[in-house]
Amino acid sequence: MASFGIWVLTIFLVFQSGYGFYLPGSYPHKYKVGDPLSVKVNSLTSIDTEMPFSYYSLPFCKPAEGVKDSAENLGELLMGDRIENSPYRFKMYTNETLIFLCQSGKLSADEFKLLKERIDEMYQVNLILDNLPAIRYTVKEGFVSRWTGYPIGVKFQDMYYVFNHLKFKVLVHKYEETNVARVMGTGDAVDVFPSGGKGGSDVPGYMVVGFEVIPCSVMHNGNVVKDLKMYDKYPSEIKCDTTTVTVPIKEGEPIVFTYEVAFEESDIKWPSRWDAYLKMEGSKVHWFSILNSLMVITFLAGIVLVIFLRTVRRDLTRYEELDKEAQAQMNEELSGWKLVVGDVFRAPSHPALLCIMV
Repeated sequence: MASFGIWVLTIFLVFQSGYGFYLPGSYPHKYKVGDPLSVKVNSLTSIDTEMPFSYYSLPFCKPAEGVKDSAENLGELLMGDRIENSPYRFKMYTNETLIFLCQSGKLSADEFKLLKERIDEMYQVNLILDNLPAIRYTVKEGFVSRWTGYPIGVKFQDMYYVFNHLKFKVLVHKYEETNVARVMGTGDAVDVFPSGGKGGSDVPGYMVVGFEVIPCSVMHNGNVVKDLKMYDKYPSEIKCDTTTVTVPIKEGEPIVFTYEVAFEESDIKWPSRWDAYLKMEGSKVHWFSILNSLMVITFLAGIVLVIFLRTVRRDLTRYEELDKEAQAQMNEELSGWKLVVGDVFRAPSHPALLCIMV
């Protein structure tokens, strides 16, 4: 009966194994034109410090439905990632401009001070679309550098500026079932790929293969946006110039946030979409973090070694005591009256003489 149950369980696991291979972001996601795309935010990180902070610890726009945490794996938690939803929303292959996001409340003294501290510490905003971090390109002396995320703001002539307008570019590639099947190694794998819409697999779609962002500091008219709601059209033209900053942040004044998004079809295929992130220039080795990790590992290994040696030594001492007790007991058994047992029953060499003397 037990063997029958084991066979049933084995067959069940074999049939269910097809649903257990998936890892987040490990296979393409097909979106139809017009399907919604949600941008997520990760923790604020700095290239100079090691402490991450929540995106919403600063006075940024929050989603209308409220802030919600995304499911994270153990590695993301250990890395200090905190992935949450964001108010940035796109529609597949639908270019949008002049999108009003929100107007923050008037900056309090604490918020103003915190923004300046985060800008001085060179903290970056990290956005994610379809498991791809936003990438930013900079050109200096003809040399192009790639960076993940974008800075919160910049300090110029003792004034602090926040990048309140984001210009997004989403690179997409046409969904190809044959290529996808070859990537997964089996033609049957395409049946488990989800689609952003409700249409069948014959509906043309696109895959996200790139996510770029250009941050700008733009002057907005506070009186114009008073009656605007989130995702309304901004009434005037917005010029995103990365070489200039316009409006410094001030205590007691709000910040207006806007964005735009453009889609571009790319020759980059889905298996190669991470190539740009593997070619990051200007990356800095955090030697302090590495040494700190090595010291922690060495300290923990030393504690484990001491505990192990004490345990082994205690066991060896116990074994030695047991051996001594066994030896003492054996010696005790061979001493005293037990030693004469053999002599009592042994026949004398001259029994006649013994009888005469007795």
